[in-house]
Amino acid sequence: MDDKKDLIIVGFGAAGAVAALEAADQGARVLLIDRFKGGGSTAISGGVIYAGGGTYYQKLARVQDSPEHMYEYLKSEVGESVSSQTLKKFCEESSGSIDWLREKGVPFSPKFYPKKTSYPPRSYYLYFSGNELSYPHSEPFPRGHRVKGPGLSGETFFDSLKMAVEKNDLIQTKTQSKVLDLIVEESKVKGVKVQTINNEKASTLHNVLSKTLTLLRYVLIYLPFFRVLIEKIILFLESSYSETENIYAEKGVILTSGGYIFNREMVKEFIPQYQKGFPLGTIADDGSGIKMGQRAGGKLSKMERASAWMFFVPPRSFSQGVLVNLKGERICNEEYYGATIGDEIVLKHEGKSYLIFNSSVWKKALRQTLQEPHTWFQVATSFTNLFFNRKRAPTLEKLAEKCGIEETLSKTIESYSQSEKDPLGKSKENKVSLNEGPFYAVRCFLDNKLFPCPTLTLGGLEVDEETGAVLKEDGSIIEGLYAAGRSAAGLTSQTYVSGLSLADCVFSGRRAGKMALSQKDKQAEAA
Repeated sequence: MDDKKDLIIVGFGAAGAVAALEAADQGARVLLIDRFKGGGSTAISGGVIYAGGGTYYQKLARVQDSPEHMYEYLKSEVGESVSSQTLKKFCEESSGSIDWLREKGVPFSPKFYPKKTSYPPRSYYLYFSGNELSYPHSEPFPRGHRVKGPGLSGETFFDSLKMAVEKNDLIQTKTQSKVLDLIVEESKVKGVKVQTINNEKASTLHNVLSKTLTLLRYVLIYLPFFRVLIEKIILFLESSYSETENIYAEKGVILTSGGYIFNREMVKEFIPQYQKGFPLGTIADDGSGIKMGQRAGGKLSKMERASAWMFFVPPRSFSQGVLVNLKGERICNEEYYGATIGDEIVLKHEGKSYLIFNSSVWKKALRQTLQEPHTWFQVATSFTNLFFNRKRAPTLEKLAEKCGIEETLSKTIESYSQSEKDPLGKSKENKVSLNEGPFYAVRCFLDNKLFPCPTLTLGGLEVDEETGAVLKEDGSIIEGLYAAGRSAAGLTSQTYVSGLSLADCVFSGRRAGKMALSQKDKQAEAA
């Protein structure tokens, strides 16, 4: 290294880039380290930031949101993940965070998509990204701010942050460098031990293989042997063609290296019920940052929490179906956001359910898939569920027999069809009678390879909510150590809403980047 740094940030995704930019804005010299070339899960995400309270783009779309409305909705989603004070602060700062991102070059648009969807169609960038349209206790406002870019916008989001990082003279990056551990001296984190690939050919192959894992992540669901083989080659290159050094920082270290969904031992230990889901992220989501923080004395929080995504909408008419478990019992309001539905299926029904509807709904779903604007992956999922990932029968009794559902299915559908008002709160638009056959059942299982259920982890290191400093078991602060993004427990540690994870990366990243420069151990200061 050419000179001593003020801060070292481990992980170059959204949280790491934001923390580095915020720290540099405060005049800090920053070293940003990444095991690969940067991007992490951010670059493969949908690029949605959950923001409200009257953002610039909401106002352009004539959406009159407020921090109070945003708080009222989010408190039902976030639960006890963070204190009410922290949630209120997040809501109050939300509009300013979008302005800050705009200043850094992140593009947005006010083009509003008003219908329920898992992801807005091409050329739409503001939408209802959670349960806003399904929860009757709060006025619905669109808060999903999708970054303006082609396809999935996560790559555009990261590229914008990366460009801002590269333009900043106070930020230095060190890629293809694996942080092995923290350097702790006299109970203070003072730096990191880093292993950097130092061979040009090994570096090139390492980069090609990591990109291959990312590009073929959906294909490798069906070829797990090749994924494991590529991961082993990557580990071999890192250990055989590298040099190790200790790097120190004046103010400390910020951990922003993601979650642990690709560390299958940790998944088995903390969230065994999610093992059969499709891991969503990159192999850098191996829990290394969380484990480093734990070895330094950090406390773990919400490690038992994860998210499973069961999005069967679009097509919109699939919300007119009835989601049942293997006992034939209805599970929840089918209009709910996909992660809410996933939670219900995995945590309460062993990851097994079927979406039941009739031929009338099937025809509407096909027509909507063909005629309405959707992304390519939504169209692919729709056709798979309409023609391949389903069973068909002339009667509910025969459908139940084909699916291994108990005979109570008929009573469930009959009761649902006869009721005037849905007891689970489904809208009148989607509350239709399903008495007439033939009938269909879409298989919504956690381990379904035709209809993969993406899963990601939500827990991490417990942090001080004012500073982002990592906490010990006794509640005191580890001096010089901070965490942000999915390496830390935060806003999304109870449940998931589209855009809230990236929004938390921005919120917690800016907090850590700022507070690491101005705060030491609060208890030491008080003494």
